[in-house]
Amino acid sequence: MTITVPQPQDQPRNPLHGLTLEVIVTALFEEYGWAGLDARIPLRCFAFEPSIKSSLKFLRKTPWAREKVEGLYLFMLRERLRAKRL
Repeated sequence: MTITVPQPQDQPRNPLHGLTLEVIVTALFEEYGWAGLDARIPLRCFAFEPSIKSSLKFLRKTPWAREKVEGLYLFMLRERLRAKRL
């Protein structure tokens, strides 16, 4: 008996497809810094002794916080596109 595993489909219109959480958090940190991240999404992992590692640990365990971070990343991408067009 052979089990067939379906291949993942391409998602060309999904800007998060293929990105790791580490890439997203790093990009947000480079764009806003820890203080800016905490101002936009008030989380302890951004406010008290912040680091990429501690933030990833928290976000991987907390789906609602991860959704907020992914939303902020998408917002950042839209703002970059908007600034590029001007």
